[in-house]
Amino acid sequence: MNISLADLFILFAFAIVVWHLWNAQGIKQLAHHAVKQHCDEMDVQLLDEGIVLRGFWLKRDARGNVRVWRSYNFEFSSTGDERYHGNIIVLGNQVQSINLQPHRLH
Repeated sequence: MNISLADLFILFAFAIVVWHLWNAQGIKQLAHHAVKQHCDEMDVQLLDEGIVLRGFWLKRDARGNVRVWRSYNFEFSSTGDERYHGNIIVLGNQVQSINLQPHRLH
């Protein structure tokens, strides 16, 4: 059985894609947990129990290391009647900010 250099390259590229997808799912779970916790602290309800990836990019962190920057959108409600939008920013595996649209209080 002979394995060519091209076969090794394809296998390596496939492994990188699988690793990236696995890591991305873990970051999404981290972001979802942070959003749920923030919504509980702000006494609002996270709707649809989900967050949606809005975009990603490569950016430098405070130390100058290149990390993946991700932005997720979600919806929440403060009274149960209206829907409001929120956003969470994650750089690498650190939550940078969580923003809630101005909303009506109870």
